[in-house]
Amino acid sequence: MADPQPWRNPRRVPQLSEMEGRLQTPRAVRWLIAWLPVLCWAALIFSLSTDAFSAENTGRFIRPIAFWLIPHLTEAGFVTVHFFVRKTAHFTEYFVFCLLLYRGIRSGRPGWRWTWALTAFFIAAGYSALDEIHQAFVASRTASPYDSMLDSTGAFFAMMVLWAWFQRKRSSPKTR
Repeated sequence: MADPQPWRNPRRVPQLSEMEGRLQTPRAVRWLIAWLPVLCWAALIFSLSTDAFSAENTGRFIRPIAFWLIPHLTEAGFVTVHFFVRKTAHFTEYFVFCLLLYRGIRSGRPGWRWTWALTAFFIAAGYSALDEIHQAFVASRTASPYDSMLDSTGAFFAMMVLWAWFQRKRSSPKTR
């Protein structure tokens, strides 16, 4: 008896598990997925170092919020709050930057490696130094090695949080 559908392919359809080894994202797309958040965050840090985010300009936004949250705040108290908000921003932006750098360096590979973490830390610390040099050329900003040390401290804490997270992940029992 003749095949009623001779145009059909006689091979069976492969399952996804069989194809996973063959399906790969192009290298440029993988690089972009890993590094685009880092580049965007670095651009954000650079923009935060401009005149628009000088102490005088950020004070205009922080003042109403601070006096709304703490109605009995004095002017000297506001200066202290403003100082701590700005220094917390330094710490936080480089904490996040180091996390993103580690993610980019890791690039989808599993696990923790000190070389990846130290590379991320040194890139973040170097960028913080360059950021302070950039601020030296902005009229309303001042470059401070203490800010660079604070930035690097944020990156160091990110590295330690990553290490602790991977240690905990490695020691926890696999649940299925």
